[in-house]
Amino acid sequence: MNTFAFLAKSARHRPDGLALLQGAEAITYREFHDRSLTVGGNLLAAGCKPGDRVAFCLANSPRIMELIFGCFAAGLIVVPVNARLHAREMAYIVQNSGARILIHGEEFQEGIQANADLFAGVPRYCTHPVEGAEPFSALLDKANALAAAVDAAPEDLCWLFYTSGTTGKPKGAMWNHRMVRCMIMNYLADLHNIQPGEVVLHCAPMSHGSGIIALPAVARGAVNAITETASFEIDSLLATVAKLRVSHIAFMAPTQIVKLLEDYQPGKHDISSLQAICYGGAPIYVEQLKQAIQTFGSIFVQLYGQGESPITITGMSSGLHSELLANDDPRIGSAGQTRTDVEAHCVDDNDNPLPPGKAGEVVVRGDVVMPGYWQNPEASAEALRGGWLHTGDIGYFDDQGFLFLLDRAKDMVISGGNNVYPREVEEVIILHPKVAGCVVFGIPDEYWGEAVHAVVVAKAGESLTAQEVIDFCGEHMAGYKKPKAVDFVEELPVSGYGKILRREVRDAYWQGHSGRIGGGSGAKGAS
Repeated sequence: MNTFAFLAKSARHRPDGLALLQGAEAITYREFHDRSLTVGGNLLAAGCKPGDRVAFCLANSPRIMELIFGCFAAGLIVVPVNARLHAREMAYIVQNSGARILIHGEEFQEGIQANADLFAGVPRYCTHPVEGAEPFSALLDKANALAAAVDAAPEDLCWLFYTSGTTGKPKGAMWNHRMVRCMIMNYLADLHNIQPGEVVLHCAPMSHGSGIIALPAVARGAVNAITETASFEIDSLLATVAKLRVSHIAFMAPTQIVKLLEDYQPGKHDISSLQAICYGGAPIYVEQLKQAIQTFGSIFVQLYGQGESPITITGMSSGLHSELLANDDPRIGSAGQTRTDVEAHCVDDNDNPLPPGKAGEVVVRGDVVMPGYWQNPEASAEALRGGWLHTGDIGYFDDQGFLFLLDRAKDMVISGGNNVYPREVEEVIILHPKVAGCVVFGIPDEYWGEAVHAVVVAKAGESLTAQEVIDFCGEHMAGYKKPKAVDFVEELPVSGYGKILRREVRDAYWQGHSGRIGGGSGAKGAS
């Protein structure tokens, strides 16, 4: 079954129903269906063949959904790129995936031109006329429209979701049509049962978690509404909820929930239509979660997953949130229970299953787990050894199957819902001509959950400031990956093998913060 069938069915059942909405732009399901077939047909006419990769880097808009379903229809593999990445980081994903075409917004043109050699040989389409790219409108030539979607086997790939690892280089988690179908059904079954015509609002990047949740909304013939503002503005968000009678906000990072609590003005906007706010992807303080439920009601839905098993390892429904809060149950600080058709448990260093209450690495298996990483058999074998996906997250299950996440085996930092890998930042800092050594890790932050922090050793005789290090990082990578603060030391502790003892440095910053967080910590990629 080609995943495009979900759109085809909704277009048949609700042809005049609203499908995509952003500001004054309103697209019905009939139009969404036809535009997607047109985009897919024009991608094939441009030289793509089924199985080829098509990358896009776009700010939130209906174009993202048309591209995703256009690629499904044509049998192509869509490669979403985080719109917050640096042009060099974007180029790596384009090159690694072997993308035949790149589609981007005009705001990325300057960065692409400045790194033109890294994008050489890849035809580009842009949402607005720019030098070196065809206009996006060229993909809407009805003469090349497909009559129907191509057939697809369950094992056929349809999506590459790029997620990083300890090496700092992104890896493309391969998704096939069976995976995506299971993800869609799991979301509807376990987290929020979206109904036809329901308004689902997207205020987070649709290249990642929010866009993934848009798929079950399409399957049910719901309205995917997209905020007009690029930044996260609470007053504008709640005004949109009131105006459109939004029932479901597709995804919020915990930092956004904190911002919602800080800026909320009771009674200013009628948000009584809200039934669910999905959150995850980062740590959240239990007290903040309790305050959010007390303020807005039992509308919060938690998910824990990662790009290798999209949004579907464990979860906690709004009803379960309410029950646990009413009973003052500490399990409200957990990441919920294993999803309906997923198996998960914790293992020791030798991959032996651990009993309830014993901490170890979280492993998972099921049809929603990726078959491997794109063109990376070594990493695939390591992640999927024994037939189980090894998440790299450390936690334990209690005797009723609630997962408590404790740490991340791979030292990943989750700051404001964004994944930051220390090695990736360290590899940039060490390029600075005044730096002799460094170590990067996350430290506690009341707003971000974790803040990226660097400890740097300057070369002998060199004078270096924190701002110089931060600015240097900004020249090479996305802004959210930059250290928020930098400390300087004369030397870093090392092991007998000369390896910097990251944990020893990091632990000094975490004293007094053990057990501070709950709900969704450790989630990777899908947020």
